[in-house]
Amino acid sequence: MLKYLLLVLLLLAPSVQAEAISADDENEPQVTIRHDAGKTYYEYRVGGELREIKVVPENGKPYYLVPAQGEFIRHEESQLLVPKWILFSW
Repeated sequence: MLKYLLLVLLLLAPSVQAEAISADDENEPQVTIRHDAGKTYYEYRVGGELREIKVVPENGKPYYLVPAQGEFIRHEESQLLVPKWILFSW
């Protein structure tokens, strides 16, 4: 049913392209990339919950939208904290 709904949405909105990059670990963010109206949107979800959206316009500086109480707050830096370790560097 979900695949059918997604197919219908993609057919109705041909200018929007979406691709999802899934994570094996539930603590890692799942990233969905969409292209629309000269902008690229990266939706970051952790455990199925939308955590932030990175907006990359064709012209201009990227910014982040973070959901807060039914609206989005704009930030210049990412608010998503994901553990990252450097094991080797040379």
